[in-house]
Amino acid sequence: MRMMTMSKYDPLKDYLEQADDDLTPMGFSEIEQVLGFELPPSSRKLRAWWSNNPNNNVMTRAWLDAGYQTEAVDMKAGKLVFRKARKDMKAPDPLKKTGARRHPAFGALKGLMTVPADLDLTQPAAPELGERLSGGLRG
Repeated sequence: MRMMTMSKYDPLKDYLEQADDDLTPMGFSEIEQVLGFELPPSSRKLRAWWSNNPNNNVMTRAWLDAGYQTEAVDMKAGKLVFRKARKDMKAPDPLKKTGARRHPAFGALKGLMTVPADLDLTQPAAPELGERLSGGLRG
């Protein structure tokens, strides 16, 4: 007998399973109303939180298990669309050779980090440590 574990995100799964439409647009606050608690702060800061990667987070399993995928995630407006996944749609195998030269994740973090204009990345972060280490090697 297989044990079913309950997730605090099951109310979202139940809500989506009862939806009749292929598209279910929702705001983050609407999702919170369905769940009965606030989403974690990272859900409002990191677009990747809404990815359809089944290993992403516990909530991702809720919408995937309900047969939906996320799309049109608008972080600024705090809304997204849940789209009913087609039965014949399979997640791409990231390990399968696609003929591309770059890994599919290349550029996934683009725009998530900025370097201040006055920061010189060519300068050592701790020059005194480098001097101590090189001095120790000489003598």
